[in-house]
Amino acid sequence: MFKIDLHTHSVASPDGGIKTEQYARALEDDQFDCIAVTDHNTIEVARSLHESLGERIIIGEEITTHEGELIGLFLKQTILPGQSALTTAKAIKAQGGIVYVPHPFETVRKGVSEASLNQITELVDIVEVHNGRAVFQNRGPQATMWARLNRKVVAASSDAHGHKGLGATYTLVSELPTVENIVKLLKKAQFVTNRPPLRTLIYPKLHRLHKNLGRNR
Repeated sequence: MFKIDLHTHSVASPDGGIKTEQYARALEDDQFDCIAVTDHNTIEVARSLHESLGERIIIGEEITTHEGELIGLFLKQTILPGQSALTTAKAIKAQGGIVYVPHPFETVRKGVSEASLNQITELVDIVEVHNGRAVFQNRGPQATMWARLNRKVVAASSDAHGHKGLGATYTLVSELPTVENIVKLLKKAQFVTNRPPLRTLIYPKLHRLHKNLGRNR
């Protein structure tokens, strides 16, 4: 089985902290077989890692839309934030990418609402129903029900913002995922949903604070 994580944040995210060498080490040490780098509104680090590490790095982007966040996987170009969820999903598809819905229905984080998700149902490929950081507000059961009713495949991902957040929540599939086979693979996937160390939950706030302080020096 191939161990994959489809939602992680590098140092390129305002609140992310996974370094390029830490991604490389996670693959070299067989902690993972494939990792998607899904930074907020940029694919800069994801593209660089894909060039150096190959197909085991998926180029992704967590895009801020008017209705919440959507992730594009297997992207070629950055998708601009600040558009509607529908326009964003269409832009992902226009690149031949995969539309992945992170932490849907959450309000603590910027999850897409059920009403907004219903407007883009036909464009959705994957729904995240197990998010490693969904502790204070876990809408996984609701997301699972929506995916089942709409016949969408689901995934478990860490949403790690630091390297110690990796390795607790992830998905197991039978082959290395590609844009052509990932949806099919997820139909028979297995999910591991252990909780990461509690301190990893505050990584986003710490990283954002540290970066803001650095800019103000």
